[in-house]
Amino acid sequence: MSNSQKNAIRNYRARLSDRGLARFEVLGREADRDLIRTLARRMAEEGPEASRLRAAINQTIAGEPPKKGGILTALRRSPMVGADLDLTRAREEGRKVDL
Repeated sequence: MSNSQKNAIRNYRARLSDRGLARFEVLGREADRDLIRTLARRMAEEGPEASRLRAAINQTIAGEPPKKGGILTALRRSPMVGADLDLTRAREEGRKVDL
C-alpha cells in the first residue's frame, strides 16, 4: 500500500473518531448483511430512536425481563405534568332496570 493510501485511511479513521464512531468488522450470515448494515447506521445516529434500539437490543441479549415502571416514567416526562387537571368523576348510581 502506498503512503498516500495509508495517509487517506489514517485521516478517514481520525475523522470517524472525531465523530465518536469506529470502524470494525463483524462476521455474520450473508442473509443478514442488509439488516446488520441498517442496524449499524441507525445506531450511529444520535437521538431517541437510536437509544431505544440500543436498549431493546441490550435487553434481548441480556435476556432480562423488562423493567417495571416504564409507563410511570413516561407519564412523568409528559408535558402535562403540573397542569392541575381535575380528573375526578362524579359518582352516579346506575339506572333502574325492570327485569
